[in-house]
This record gives sequence, C-alpha cells and structure tokens, in this order.
Amino acid sequence: MMSIAARSGAITPYMQATKQTVKSLLSPGVKTLVPAAAPGGVRLSHTDIKIPDFTDYRRPEVTDPNKSSQGSSEGRRTFSYLVTGAATVVGVYAAKTVVSQFVSSMSASADVLALSQIQVKLGDIPEGKNVTFKWRGKPLFVRHRTEKEIAAEEAVNIAELRDPQHDNERVQKPRWVIVLGVCTHLGCVPIANAGDYGGYYCPCHGSHYDASGRIRKGPAPLNLEVPFYEFPDEDTVVVG
Repeated sequence: MMSIAARSGAITPYMQATKQTVKSLLSPGVKTLVPAAAPGGVRLSHTDIKIPDFTDYRRPEVTDPNKSSQGSSEGRRTFSYLVTGAATVVGVYAAKTVVSQFVSSMSASADVLALSQIQVKLGDIPEGKNVTFKWRGKPLFVRHRTEKEIAAEEAVNIAELRDPQHDNERVQKPRWVIVLGVCTHLGCVPIANAGDYGGYYCPCHGSHYDASGRIRKGPAPLNLEVPFYEFPDEDTVVVG
C-alpha cells in the first residue's frame, strides 16, 4: 500500500492540470481556452492549430465585406446555366449519333439485302409444273397450276382441313402457288407433284399436301408457309 501511495504522487501534477483545463471550459463567460501549463513547461499540441487562410483562392469581388456580391452571384448563376445547357445539347447530339451508328451497323448490308430477294421469270415455268429455287438457304416452290387444279383446290371444304385456309387466302393469282419447300413437321423437303392429293409429298414421315400447299394427311400440323411476294409485271414475281 505504501508503494502504491508513493507512486501516485508522481501522477498528481497531471491530475491537477486536467482539473484546471476542465474547470476553464465549464466556467461561464470564458470565450477562449487558455491552456494550462503542463508539467515541465510543455504546451499541449492541440493548442497550436492555426485556422487556414483561403484569401488567395477567393474572388476579389467577394473579399470586401462592405461590397455586395449579389451581382457576381447572378452572373455566375447565368454562366452555369449556359454551360449546363450547352453541355446537355452536345450530350444529346452525341448520344443520337452513337445510337444511329449502332442501329445502322446492325442493319443488313447491301449484299445481304440482295440475297434476301429473288426474281423469278414465270414464262420459264410450264403449266402443270413446279420449279424449285433456292431463297435464303431454303427451297422455294413456284407452281404453275392448271385450270383443273385451280377448280379442285377452290372447291375444298375448309372445315375438313387440319389447318383451315381457303385457296384464295394463299395465292394472289390462281395460276401461281408460291410456298416454301419445308415440311412443317420436322423441316424435310417435300417432293412436288406427288402424294395422294397431287400437290407435295414428304417421304420422310408421310405428310401429304394438296396443290395449294395445305396439309391434308400425315403428321405435319400446318400448311406450307407462303412467303411475301409481289408481281411487278405479268411475267415476273419477286419473292422477299
């Protein structure tokens, strides 16, 4: 106990200095803190902090406390609006340019567009015959129907069809049937002028189509697809 009391005597000056500092903070009317001298004449480091001076970085028109800075503030605000508006216009124009170039890069090139269409001379196809062309990597059937085939397909009761569609809905001109030669079952290529209905027959799984390309028998669920086409003149058809 004596040794502890003896050692506590060395801490007494520090405790007194702390007490005096706290007392000066709590005393009413004290505006500034006067640091108490620490033992040994050493000043505390936090009492030497200097307030930085930013005068060199301030505008001359705002350094004078007797001069109003309202005009300068309005000018800066107007300048900020002008800069923001100009930056917005430039940003919108740049974004529009980037989007336009991106969309243009995704569009088909001239050679691809050329392959997307095929022109067929109808005068080269005899009546009652079917000619196969290659279009977009798929077989294209162009059939020149006879008057007998036209009458037979127009007389079909569409209520009996698996994929009901009248012959008039599948042709633009009764003499010409234009369909994709891809079976709607598993994508095989049917044989023209064959089958139980004299139209198209798929030997892979036994699907029978009539002369209008409509499914009549077999596992195929849909009629042969009719692509987009138009007749620029009486002897030419453009598919695609």
